Amino acid sequence: MQRTTDIIEITQLIQAWGHCRDQGRWDELAEIFTEDGTISITWFSGPFRDFVAASRRMHQPRGPRVKHLIGQPVVQLNGPRALAETNVQILGRFEIAGTPVDYTSYARFLDRLEQVPAGWQIRHREAVYEKDRLDPVVPGAAFMQFMNETDFSDLPEPFRFLGYRLRHSGRALHPGILCDGAPEAEAALAGARDWLAAG
Repeated sequence: MQRTTDIIEITQLIQAWGHCRDQGRWDELAEIFTEDGTISITWFSGPFRDFVAASRRMHQPRGPRVKHLIGQPVVQLNGPRALAETNVQILGRFEIAGTPVDYTSYARFLDRLEQVPAGWQIRHREAVYEKDRLDPVVPGAAFMQFMNETDFSDLPEPFRFLGYRLRHSGRALHPGILCDGAPEAEAALAGARDWLAAG
């Protein structure tokens, strides 16, 4: 019964991250990670408290905002430690060549969690990027011309259009972004499993 209770609490915590991040509920977001928790995604790698501050600065009070669709995590437990892998879709909208476009990024979160007196919290999150796409809200010649003339080849395929979007908005991509199937992603998963086993 306790195992089921822990998995439900962890699942709710991971889901709450998406709601709080997208809706600008910063105090609630800050409580999801441990005080010394860290996060590594495309545009940020470092302490979670700094991630919250950076997210707050760029937050749009009105839509269209970025939306995180978070799946059901697969959770492994070992005493006060847990490892969760969760599929996620990152949805956003911006403008290219005068055309509103939607991007969809498919990724998964690799979370190391710890049980503290207040309950479960995330200690470290790494995102592993799998693939993405870019679609015009209303198809037209301007979008097709842009796609035909733009060279995206300097961006890895798993986050090509998300990476372009971030650069387009003035944000730098941090080195070491994990891509699905790459040795670095496999090493991250192995390290997380070793961390869990040592719990």
